[in-house]
Amino acid sequence: MNAPADPRLILREDELDAGLELLMLAEASLWSAVDGGLEAAGLGLGRSHWRAAFLLRRRPGLGVQDLAHLTSLSKQAASRIVVDLAAKGLVEKTAADVDGRRRSAALTEEGRAFEAAITERLRGQLARAYRTAGLDGVAGARRILAALAGGRIRSPGSSGGMA
Repeated sequence: MNAPADPRLILREDELDAGLELLMLAEASLWSAVDGGLEAAGLGLGRSHWRAAFLLRRRPGLGVQDLAHLTSLSKQAASRIVVDLAAKGLVEKTAADVDGRRRSAALTEEGRAFEAAITERLRGQLARAYRTAGLDGVAGARRILAALAGGRIRSPGSSGGMA
């Protein structure tokens, strides 16, 4: 899936800085939508709670250690997020079949509704941006984002990965 780098592509510092600026502005826009959804939910939860809920929906059975890796949170912080979500009735923790000490988390019905309400706001923004960029732009954006995500994305053969 990784194509060799195009030797004709020469990126100057100002071009790279412009890309970084766009990433930061896009991130601010997306987080603004998340913040609005969190405020509307009225649960007193933050961005990390929604990120965890989103990843738990996309990757059922995710454990705290995996969640910490994906979000760059410490294991303690990721554990606290899961505890907070469980206290609000949004997540249930279950012991793994093989190793009873390893506990995974799954969204409850209320957790799925919480995650979906916020994610729907972001889907709308992303759909508008994709329509503006066109088919080639969407494919290019996905390649760029996947390269930036590095080892955090799933392998092409796993379910629910970036298509």
